[in-house]
Amino acid sequence: MNVNRQIFITEVDKNRLQKLIDEVKEFTPGNKGYLENLERELSRALVVDSKMVPPDVITMNSKVVLKDLESGEEMTYTLVYPADAELLEDKVSVMAPIGTAILGYSVGNVIDWEVPGGMVQLRVESILYQPEAAGDLDL
Repeated sequence: MNVNRQIFITEVDKNRLQKLIDEVKEFTPGNKGYLENLERELSRALVVDSKMVPPDVITMNSKVVLKDLESGEEMTYTLVYPADAELLEDKVSVMAPIGTAILGYSVGNVIDWEVPGGMVQLRVESILYQPEAAGDLDL
């Protein structure tokens, strides 16, 4: 993940995600490295009111287009809470590495994402839907 970029998160999303993290820590044994990554991203994010988040920022329930800068392949994902994740519908959990990696980034940002085969660079090409921009503040 590129830690030099400023990322944004809504206050509502941060509170819900922190509650989720706390619950997983309490009730799930084993390795929780993915939680540490999410907590690190939350701690460095600029928290903004839902009505003030820029419309080009990936928030929870946003549908985004990412481009692999090496292959040129474009992927469309919706960033969701774990209970709503469904890979066949391209709904990726914020707890998944790619979900954690894209949260809070803006159109045009490049994300360094570590995968088993090395480092992949993804650029946020567009946001097809952002709840806050659409006025859907209660998702």
